[in-house]
Amino acid sequence: MKSLKIISLLLSYPSPELFAEPAALQRGVIEDPALSEMARQQLLDFITQLLSRDCLDAQEDYVATFDKGRYTSLLLFEHVHGESRDRGQAMVEMINIYQQNGYQLATRELPDFIPLFLEFLSCCEPAMAIEWLNEVNHILALLEERLTQRDSPYAVLFTVLLSLVSEVENRSDITKQVAAEKRDDTMEAIDKVWEEEAVRFGDQMAGGTCSPTSTMGHNDDLNIVLLDGSTNTEHQPGVGNSSREH
Repeated sequence: MKSLKIISLLLSYPSPELFAEPAALQRGVIEDPALSEMARQQLLDFITQLLSRDCLDAQEDYVATFDKGRYTSLLLFEHVHGESRDRGQAMVEMINIYQQNGYQLATRELPDFIPLFLEFLSCCEPAMAIEWLNEVNHILALLEERLTQRDSPYAVLFTVLLSLVSEVENRSDITKQVAAEKRDDTMEAIDKVWEEEAVRFGDQMAGGTCSPTSTMGHNDDLNIVLLDGSTNTEHQPGVGNSSREH
């Protein structure tokens, strides 16, 4: 499914390489039969809007949207397990799923990073890709709602993903949950998180122990390779792999 590869690229940190090939992205959207006419137009409009901007401005907006709070994190398990130990086990299981389907990660990015997950799905059979999207459709809906509340243009990418899957159950509950949330990307909220982290770090130092904390790595070459070492290029619209350099 070409559209999944394209959305993967659009949800990655904006790169000059991405901005250099708008025609390839647009062609991939037009040629994907899985998209409805509405979803196709939404995706084309987003590509036009994003790539008409200055790349540095787009990068700044990306960081402000996805890197300044947990509510809009692009890590799937952030929205399921938070900081619990279950999150580590879930990521191990996801890596195993990638490998069982003939793929290994060619990046240091965390396995639940949504662009990476979508790139993996773009290399799968369409039925399998849709099945996996259905497994996480409630997370996609949560992100769509939060981004919509913040008037972010990135919300439409999740709208398009949701158009490919079954209707999300209890959607009204998600809307109510997001409406009641306090934004976690304000300076006040960010300062509070840093204060809590400082206290936690101090306690760990006093006890002589250290526990792993989650991190959102910003790494190069977001891609998946076959276990035989060859790069899988199936379904790619001719655009180079994105990189995240901030």
